[in-house]
Amino acid sequence: MSDQARGERPFYYGGQAVLEGVMMRGQDVWSLAVRRPKGEIYLERHPLRPLAARVRLFRVPFFRGIGVLVDSLVIGVRALAISGNQALEEDEQLSDRQMGWSLGIGAAFFTALFILAPAAGTNWLSRMLPNNLVFNLVEGVARLGFFLVYILVISLLRDIRRVFQYHGAEHQTIHCYEAGLPLEPGNVGRFPTLHVRCGTNFLLILFVVTLVLFTVAFSLLGRPPLLVRVPLQILAVPVIVGIAYEGIRLGAGREHSALVRAMMKPGLWLQMLTTKPPSPDMHEVAIRALEQVLPAADQARVAPLPSRLAAGQGVAPVSEPAEEDLAKGG
Repeated sequence: MSDQARGERPFYYGGQAVLEGVMMRGQDVWSLAVRRPKGEIYLERHPLRPLAARVRLFRVPFFRGIGVLVDSLVIGVRALAISGNQALEEDEQLSDRQMGWSLGIGAAFFTALFILAPAAGTNWLSRMLPNNLVFNLVEGVARLGFFLVYILVISLLRDIRRVFQYHGAEHQTIHCYEAGLPLEPGNVGRFPTLHVRCGTNFLLILFVVTLVLFTVAFSLLGRPPLLVRVPLQILAVPVIVGIAYEGIRLGAGREHSALVRAMMKPGLWLQMLTTKPPSPDMHEVAIRALEQVLPAADQARVAPLPSRLAAGQGVAPVSEPAEEDLAKGG
């Protein structure tokens, strides 16, 4: 029986694309499905214990956004590390140390590109823009511009495009589930790759909040030097995350509201870059990831799928389908 039928508040499933696969988050578990080089789908499932369940502070508005971000980063990094190895041949897999270095370099690159570079890049305009409000506004617009150009450039890369295709498959699968249809590639492919609860919307709201907050705050403070402004921007990230999260929550369950749709429209436009039309085999991976986090009653909505399964941590061993079943697509 669905949450709506029981009169309970519905639970909204979500996830993210990873290398050659999809991660999905449920109420009590998160799962990962990855297409291995030989074609089988590797599955993992792990218990989910959010920060809000352990620390009461992170259930409070604005603070709950910080808790969700921490949970998402921890799970997302772990899912990326697992998928990175499962999507590679055994002799190409990275060690934990190599994966840690890769993720650390990525975090440093993000900080340098979206915080330090816009601040340093506009610092030379200081004499040309004596008005503090205008100067800080230009820096904020430059930061947003860096983000949009970055998304546009990486969307042209072949490997990133495949990740964006899995991103589209994740959205389509959730759309199909929420529409109450059987979960099979044919049904999933009928839905749009855009979704109002996407993390891309959150990122865009994050940059817009940053633009407004830093423009106003730094204008009131005067014009702090670069070595002061950048650390302050980094320290302000939790505040910005809290505000942005409350904004994205407005879209949950209110997709048919004209006001919410108007507010989320820029994020949906941006998703045209971060999602691409997936292939049916990608739909199959996303369906398997969602299946692992659904209640038993809803798992029955998953249609027979052709690919062999390779069960990993938290997933019971899967028996190989008979050849006649494969021929039938079962």
